[in-house]
Amino acid sequence: MNQGVPIELSQRVNELPPYVFGRINAIKKARRQAGEDVIDLGMGNPNDPTPEPIIRKLCEAVQDPKNHRYSVQADGIFNLKREVAAWYGSEWGVQVDPEKEVVCTIGSKEGLSHLLLALMDPGDVAVVPTPAFPVHIYGVGLAGGRVASFPLSTEPEFFDDLRRTLEDSRPRPKLVIVSFPHNPTTLTVELEFFERLVELCRAQSILIVHDFAYSHLTFDGYRAPSLLQVPGAKEIGVEFTTMSKSFNMAGWRVGFCVGHAGVVEGLARIKGYFDYGLFMPVQIASIIALRHCRNEAAKQAAVYQARRNVLCDGLERAGWHVERPRGTMFVWAPIPESCADMSSVEFSLLMLEEANVAVAPGEAFGAGGERFVRMALVENELRLRQAARQIGRALKLKK
Repeated sequence: MNQGVPIELSQRVNELPPYVFGRINAIKKARRQAGEDVIDLGMGNPNDPTPEPIIRKLCEAVQDPKNHRYSVQADGIFNLKREVAAWYGSEWGVQVDPEKEVVCTIGSKEGLSHLLLALMDPGDVAVVPTPAFPVHIYGVGLAGGRVASFPLSTEPEFFDDLRRTLEDSRPRPKLVIVSFPHNPTTLTVELEFFERLVELCRAQSILIVHDFAYSHLTFDGYRAPSLLQVPGAKEIGVEFTTMSKSFNMAGWRVGFCVGHAGVVEGLARIKGYFDYGLFMPVQIASIIALRHCRNEAAKQAAVYQARRNVLCDGLERAGWHVERPRGTMFVWAPIPESCADMSSVEFSLLMLEEANVAVAPGEAFGAGGERFVRMALVENELRLRQAARQIGRALKLKK
């Protein structure tokens, strides 16, 4: 039998760590195939429907044959970019040039990955506080760069650590990647935080990349600020937003990079070589979302807040104290004292095997994530109550 030609993968692929979720996903799949009811809080995959006006517009646009061709521009049609600029103006009071300061991306994850290719040369350094969303770390490596990290915290520790990292890193870092509200830790900040960040990075000539994926998923009256609200932020930074969470359009893959005109132009140039942009009907439907469905984002945030309360209340009754987040669609929880001898992967396996509940081990989010797990608020309230009860029974077995 022909064995084929031996293939050697690139160094950048070989340097990627083993997929942390692999073992957990295998067990989850086997349990479900055996007919067991596994409650999956591990993957942050929204399960609520996209608002009806957006779906109707997609169905209408997809019937028009002229929308079946390649998109006119890989960086997005002008009418959608104009709507993004209007959204920034009404939501955060930020004036944006739709022609020069907006690029449409295939979700924020693709956009950020390609942006790093546009910005980083081999050996360049990016500062990424950890734990972090994996693409913030591994996207740098795939672009040929290196990550300099420090433990994520709030001010003043954050700025002391950032300043020290900038001073100690060789070569001098080129950019810093931040994300608030933060995935996985759910950490939130006020506008003053971004004001200090812009001041520091301007003095150090460092570019800021802000992943604002959870811009509107905020609770208890908290409103997340945009980096671009800071005067002069567009001169040293860009911000990624997405339709995935706020509008329940995760599978539609619609995101935007907004800010520094030179950086936006660089991303647009890269995208011109890699893809033809989003399917036109998706872009047209996204215009309707931004123009007519902004109230849906507030409704969805209320749904997640109610789910947060249900899950946190249930975990408290089970004796597991967790901090209630002010944003995102997650709960970031320290491993309970009764399981303090376990790693985050071991604890996640315990939850799956003894409680039939899947959670994400903190180890998957890099340094600083160990000793924690992340739970996604993607199930309805009834299922979350059930999950908390099953977790409580499993924890009692460990005492």
